[in-house]
Amino acid sequence: MSEAEAPLLEFPCDYPIKVLGSAHPELHQHVLQVMDSHAPGFDRSKITIRDSSKGKWQSITVVITATGKPQLDVIFADLKTSTRVKMVL
Repeated sequence: MSEAEAPLLEFPCDYPIKVLGSAHPELHQHVLQVMDSHAPGFDRSKITIRDSSKGKWQSITVVITATGKPQLDVIFADLKTSTRVKMVL
């Protein structure tokens, strides 16, 4: 396999997922629900929450042990089902 064909990530690996959305308890609950569903047993102590300067927006970063691209694709799709979520990185 050449360097051009080498995978960018080797699974399983620690993978941070950042969710940006409107600051509301529903946003936090939605993120936890999706992570519990698709990455059970993730370390809740690795959750980072940052509020915008005016408190209207919030970023929530969760570090999971990713098992593969299909898992990440489903997590990203499920996170985007909430109207409170504006972006997932």
